[in-house]
Amino acid sequence: MRSVAALIGLLAALAVGGALAADPAGRTPQPVVEKATAGTQCVAPPEVMRRSHMDFLKHQRDDTVHGGIRGAKYSLKGCIDCHASRQTGSVAKAETNFCVSCHAYAAVKIDCFGCHTSKSGTAIAQGATK
Repeated sequence: MRSVAALIGLLAALAVGGALAADPAGRTPQPVVEKATAGTQCVAPPEVMRRSHMDFLKHQRDDTVHGGIRGAKYSLKGCIDCHASRQTGSVAKAETNFCVSCHAYAAVKIDCFGCHTSKSGTAIAQGATK
């Protein structure tokens, strides 16, 4: 008798678990990502950048630090200049800014901006503060 009750409990748990996984509305809010600067094209398709941007940035960091190569295809400055918010001039100041939104969603710490500015060149030239 206990095994029948356990089996019913297991089936009920699986049904509830399956219903949660199949919830089309989802339980976790998706990141709110501001659009990039109009008229620009990213260095790679969005699906590639979502998965591999950190590898591109690390490789570029190594080229820059060890080889003195600056302004290449995957420069952090290039990313910031296209993706900085129109409101804040930054990619990391507000919750909806480009880097913060996705990194908060993925629970990944952003450590780039301890050394590098999160502001676009335009925002810096206009005197925007951090």
